[in-house]
Amino acid sequence: MDWPFSETQRIFRRSVRKFVNEELNPQVDEWEAQGIVPQAIFRRMGELGFLGIRAPERYGGAEADIWSTVVFCEEMGRCRSRGLTMGSLVQTDMTAPYLIDFGSEALKTRYLPPMISGEKIASIVLTEPGGGSDLARMRTVAKRQGDHYSLTGAKVFITNALNADLFFVAAKTAPEQGHRGISMLIVERDTPGFTIEPMKQKLGMHGSDTGELTFENVPVPAENLIGEENRGFYYILRSLMNERFVACAAMTSSAQQALEDAIQYAQDRELFGQKLSEFQVTRHRLAQLQTKLEAARQLVYYAAQQQAAGEDWSTTVAMCKAFCADVAVETSDACLQLHGGYGYIEEYDIARFYRDIRLWKIGGGSTETMYEIIAKRMGI
Repeated sequence: MDWPFSETQRIFRRSVRKFVNEELNPQVDEWEAQGIVPQAIFRRMGELGFLGIRAPERYGGAEADIWSTVVFCEEMGRCRSRGLTMGSLVQTDMTAPYLIDFGSEALKTRYLPPMISGEKIASIVLTEPGGGSDLARMRTVAKRQGDHYSLTGAKVFITNALNADLFFVAAKTAPEQGHRGISMLIVERDTPGFTIEPMKQKLGMHGSDTGELTFENVPVPAENLIGEENRGFYYILRSLMNERFVACAAMTSSAQQALEDAIQYAQDRELFGQKLSEFQVTRHRLAQLQTKLEAARQLVYYAAQQQAAGEDWSTTVAMCKAFCADVAVETSDACLQLHGGYGYIEEYDIARFYRDIRLWKIGGGSTETMYEIIAKRMGI
């Protein structure tokens, strides 16, 4: 589609798609088997200018708009390793915005340039054992002790954990204040008392390195506090809007690719003397999925319009997250079914997509949490 993208953005789309098709997809089977993507991939993305799309130019970014981010997410969504897609979005849109929007000038100068160049990989650290989407139950604590904080606690399901150099950690600096006592800190990888263990046997997203983190009296310099102390919960709420939005753009594009694969399979596969695509039930099911995907895409674009206009997009983003995830999961199930027995083996990408896409109904806030947000905005 040309609308709503500029010629510059269409050129950018071709650049990202070429990178995905020629430099990523030929290697994803190896990365999926290893459970991790080489750090060099992030440096390559930095060289190509992919990691600082909306970051200020003075730190090495492109200072582009939300539509350029949409292009990047949609094209990275076509990577056959959806785990790599997620890891790259953690770098570009789930960690960097904390620095851009709330970080001190010293933190921006120190950390943004190497993040944008891909020399340093970042990870967002929110989820805790037993916590899930309920951030108010956070138990990780950071106690101020002179010129540093002493950080103690545990986190799980952390993307980029094995590759990351920088960890954006949510912790309670005033536990007695509940969610009003949460702060955000940047913790460097080699800090004493900080340990990382891989989380194995995941259902999907095998190319995404996922870890469990433990902090035992980890000293964090006080200047590594992002923004103001005890304001972290509000920073998280704002940043989660962006996280959910980019996830929606990527997952919808991934589902579109899965549908295109299924269409090709249906046109090639013969059954009872005719092509599978010649059966009316097949054509109508594919048409139904395309209709839902187009609705999902337009909802994403509407959210982008709101953000570009400076409007409150929180309700629309919650709708996006719920609807796009439901449509993507429905697409994965229907396309696997269409492949028949071949959909259940690794010969076709649909098996991997089926496993990968299921995470998006959970990650970044569950579908149930999204509907709770929407219901509250409806006054019910």
